[in-house]
Amino acid sequence: MSPAEQRVARVLLDAREEVLVASAASLAAKAETSDATVVRTVKSLGFEGMDELRRLLAAELKQSLTIANRLTETLREVGDDLHAAFNVTLDVHRDAIENLRRDITPEMFRTAVKLMASAKRIVIFGIGPSSAIATYFATQLGRFGIDAHCITRTGLLFADDLRQLRAGDVLVAMAYTHVYRELAVLLDESDRHRIKKLLLTDSLAAKLRGRVDLILPVARGRAGMLSMHTATLGLIEAILVGIAAKNPKATVRSLESLNALRKVVAGESFDVPTGTRKRARPTSRPGAAK
Repeated sequence: MSPAEQRVARVLLDAREEVLVASAASLAAKAETSDATVVRTVKSLGFEGMDELRRLLAAELKQSLTIANRLTETLREVGDDLHAAFNVTLDVHRDAIENLRRDITPEMFRTAVKLMASAKRIVIFGIGPSSAIATYFATQLGRFGIDAHCITRTGLLFADDLRQLRAGDVLVAMAYTHVYRELAVLLDESDRHRIKKLLLTDSLAAKLRGRVDLILPVARGRAGMLSMHTATLGLIEAILVGIAAKNPKATVRSLESLNALRKVVAGESFDVPTGTRKRARPTSRPGAAK
């Protein structure tokens, strides 16, 4: 292998989860070479192309990484040094945000915003830890005056949520590592209603590329380490700002309406108590001098 191909091979080995979502061009930038060199290296390693490599990596990660494995690897890196725990975690978050800038092109972002801004309703799917992010996203969209609905339940109750899908919806699904039964059925039902679908994922792009309209790659931290969701939240908040920028007047009117209702509920003043109060004057004791 040439020095450039060796650098690519090192990137492929050290950043397995990133390889699942990153383009050849973004991996080339990381290895300081060309995307043609990345493709050539992948083929020299015995793969037909990036898709085959991603399928293999996804299968390996699915078999080998559990939550306990990830935490163990994270603790191995930071040890018992709390300062290291702080710095390593912030480094992971910083890298995740930088990866967003590299992996999501302006055109991908514009497409996502346009799809959501034009939807009759936005349906957000997220289970497990992603359910909290889905709920937050729906709440913020609602404040912007956009009809939004969360699907966060699993099991038999999930069937009740599926019955609420309708034409004109746009689905935003957050799914990582596995194609859960709920996700597979949700995509089938979305197809039946001809619903546009966006997928936020770290490792399912190769498997689901033909099932959705747009994939937004979002890495969840470093390969093998504890999953972290800063990048997902950052992307969602960027989309919120994008939607507001596309429909500024309607968004402002909706927020003004919300603020008016808050005043009705809470009263005219919205001052948050600071915990500092005027100290009460001591009560005079009987017989004390005045």
